[in-house]
Amino acid sequence: MAFEQCPPLRPFPVRKGRRLAPGWWWSSTTGRLVHYGSAAMRLHVMLLDRDPRVSGLAARPLELRWREAGGVRAHAPQLMLRLADGQEVLADCTTRPELSQRQRSLASAVGQICAAVGWRYWVLGPVDPVYRRNVAWLAGYRHPRYHGGRQAALQEAFAEPAPLWEGVRGIGEPMLVLPSLFHALWAGHLAADLKAPMHERMPVWAPAAA
Repeated sequence: MAFEQCPPLRPFPVRKGRRLAPGWWWSSTTGRLVHYGSAAMRLHVMLLDRDPRVSGLAARPLELRWREAGGVRAHAPQLMLRLADGQEVLADCTTRPELSQRQRSLASAVGQICAAVGWRYWVLGPVDPVYRRNVAWLAGYRHPRYHGGRQAALQEAFAEPAPLWEGVRGIGEPMLVLPSLFHALWAGHLAADLKAPMHERMPVWAPAAA
């Protein structure tokens, strides 16, 4: 079984006083549930789920063990993902812009282990708050049920950059069209500047075919 299809080695614990309890994220990339144990991990599971480079995603599917001067050390990376080109990546998530000495030591050791077997290791840190909120909104429309059969009309309406509301009104009833537009923005069929606050006049366009 591919590592990214393995269930978590063990569930993430519920810690008293934490604002976010462990939970499950339904991945539009894999059609499977991905476990998360913290707010930082949930954030990056969401962002990776929208990343076109990612084809596989799993939480804590393996544990690494290695020997150091003080004995045996172990670490279960929070995430494992497979990129579209087949590359495997282990990742850990943090809310801090800078790693502590202990975290840097751990990241160095895990990075060397990954490099030895041809994998990559990422430490995923803070994300721009505006971008985070925009993607969190679009994530509510990630399920295929929001496709709505309007993708051709959306591509035509936004063949050239146009204000969101203007393009939507040109297709039909906004309350019916908007979910399809948000789904298209999530899936990358349409594009917008998600580093700026979303609003009805924001430019939306159909990206050029690769």
